[in-house]
Amino acid sequence: MLRLMKDKVVLLTGGGRGIGRAAVSLFSNAGAKVAFCARTEGERLGVEKEVAAAGGIVRAFSADIASQREVNRMVSEITAQWGKIDLLINNAGVLGAKKTLATYPPDTWDEVMRINVNGTFYVTQAVVREMIPARSGTIISVSSSVGRKGRATWGAYAVSKFALEGMMQTLAEEVDRFGIRVLSLNPEATRTRMRAKAYEKEDPAQLKYPEAVAKALFYLAMSESPALQGKSLNFSDLALED
Repeated sequence: MLRLMKDKVVLLTGGGRGIGRAAVSLFSNAGAKVAFCARTEGERLGVEKEVAAAGGIVRAFSADIASQREVNRMVSEITAQWGKIDLLINNAGVLGAKKTLATYPPDTWDEVMRINVNGTFYVTQAVVREMIPARSGTIISVSSSVGRKGRATWGAYAVSKFALEGMMQTLAEEVDRFGIRVLSLNPEATRTRMRAKAYEKEDPAQLKYPEAVAKALFYLAMSESPALQGKSLNFSDLALED
């Protein structure tokens, strides 16, 4: 791949598997310096080793995005080493329970909100504070169809994605004057571990691979269209070439 992102710095949350892992690999192959965090040590070290072996510049963090202290430390270390963050991809998230709101476990609710909403806020806030003085940057958040239309038994996950969509739309209006682009992408049905957990009877062989979504994220990161600002896009909206 042409090194279209040479000299760019990318931070991606949830980079240990699925869409996140595919995106770390793709952006690295495109020449970017890529930092990512992942909760599972084996996955984190595996991705870091794989990318480094391919000649990529990568740094892995064990940061818990639900900890503002750990997030701020991670962002500070990235900017101290590489000077900036050009692109943030908010990908980390947990599914929680597939139960009705009437029966939803409060502890699980709190965990999903802590990671999917608070964690995304902490990372976004820390990064956008670096982007504003630079008057440039792009923030893309991975959303879901259930974050746009509620669906029974999706509980905290659906509510958290509604919150993410609102967060991104609010931020887009606030930072537009600084030249910072903000949008969200619903990857739609993708062959990931979370999808398999949510749809136990679904045949994963019928779903697209995470690499296809990584390609969509790359396309959005490279696009300079002002029409994308604040948009909530679907994977199928992009009509990407194979």
